[in-house]
Amino acid sequence: MTLRSLDGSIELDGTLIGFDGEFYRVDTIYGPLTVNAQGVSCLGPGCPDLESFIAEARFAGARVMADTLMPALIEAFARDRGMSVSRALQPEGRSVFTLTRISDNSVAARFTLLPGTTDTGFDALLNRDADLALALRQPSEAERQAARIADQGDITLSQRARVLAIDGLVAVTAPQNALREITIPDLAQVFAGEITNWADLGGGDAPIALHLMEDSSGLAQDFINRVLLPENVTLGPGIIRHSDPGDLAGAVARDPYAIGVTSFASIDNARALALGGPCGFNQTATHESLKAEDYPLTAPLFVYTPARRLPQLVREFLAFFESQTAERVIRRAGFVNQSLRRSPAAAQGARLANAIQAAGAEITLDDLQRLAARVASSQRLSPTFRFAPGTTDLDPQSRSSVSRLARAIEQGEFDGQTLVFVGFSDGDGNAATNLRLSRGRAETVRTAIIEAASAADLNRLQLRVDAFGEAMPMACDDTDWGRAVNRRVEVWLE
Repeated sequence: MTLRSLDGSIELDGTLIGFDGEFYRVDTIYGPLTVNAQGVSCLGPGCPDLESFIAEARFAGARVMADTLMPALIEAFARDRGMSVSRALQPEGRSVFTLTRISDNSVAARFTLLPGTTDTGFDALLNRDADLALALRQPSEAERQAARIADQGDITLSQRARVLAIDGLVAVTAPQNALREITIPDLAQVFAGEITNWADLGGGDAPIALHLMEDSSGLAQDFINRVLLPENVTLGPGIIRHSDPGDLAGAVARDPYAIGVTSFASIDNARALALGGPCGFNQTATHESLKAEDYPLTAPLFVYTPARRLPQLVREFLAFFESQTAERVIRRAGFVNQSLRRSPAAAQGARLANAIQAAGAEITLDDLQRLAARVASSQRLSPTFRFAPGTTDLDPQSRSSVSRLARAIEQGEFDGQTLVFVGFSDGDGNAATNLRLSRGRAETVRTAIIEAASAADLNRLQLRVDAFGEAMPMACDDTDWGRAVNRRVEVWLE
């Protein structure tokens, strides 16, 4: 093919690598080049038909996303873009969605969904059998290495992962079971076969029946990584496995002597257990606690993208995930969306009570009074920013929150108001050091928001930083997961 500038002064010869509806990707004597199709004319047999170009994308991975959430989002996206959508079922559960422009009845896109597991989603992405992976967990180290070997680059880069929605790992029992809460160490020992009788958990003398997702499920893998491995235990024998989280919850709900781990979106008739700690703090999975990552086993739903550029309409579909229309679809599907919500001071009484109850000798009355005054004059926004373990890098859910909060600032949602980024720490170490650390994290988040909100007029609002160190824990400080929950940056609106 030959690309010629519109004035005819420049020509570029090469072989077409790809076309995304907007840009040519051409292999030339200068190496691979990307050229905007609007600035050139194309000559030769390799030239695509610009008018009949169809954007195609293959999504593979977690069945709970491919079977329920993605179809609803595709249909909503089509309506939003003035298109109709048809669905064709193919072997092995594959679905092909054809998006057709209503204005001229031309096909704009074909999206293919290949339901499976998180494992198969990553495999398909790395083997180029799919363009995007649907995942219930982050990639393992082996998958990261495989991506590099397959010339797919660093799959863990922030621009490669999008948080579509939020779910959570939830321990469930039958409604008639007397158990109301369980500690994470006890939950690990139950599934390791070290606790086998309900009497050991304060119940009656009866064996415990265990239910868990199949090995290849992202939910099961996330449970092993976040609950069993920190306690240095492995799964015990006799566990009943399920391929669908809803089926698991239903089986547990029918058996008063069963306990299972399923997703928050699939609890159905089962009853969720609060996660407790030795200090007496409990966290229950709710829309609010999952959105703020206050619940320790929050589980984002990820869409991982390839290293190459996707067609324009596919990129628009990914951007659509952050729209209000998509947020409504996500909520109706039973998952937690990432829309910004405000929580008044009256709803934070338990947090203040925890702060007073857990205050150590280094937390003074002045500290608590300043905290109470700040809470009383503020509303808490739902995004809470946390960092990857041992780093100053924001975790994936927090990076997604940066984008959403920055966009709200650009749109003027907080004009005339003050956003305060408030840092907190765990109680490990010296209180003065923890206070400095928490302020540094708050500064990091504030800087990230300013950089992301590049189109905002920052003179129309104020962005401030405050810190309280270890003064208001959300969970017990004597556990790794509790300390991780306590290390956070909140956003308060004044």
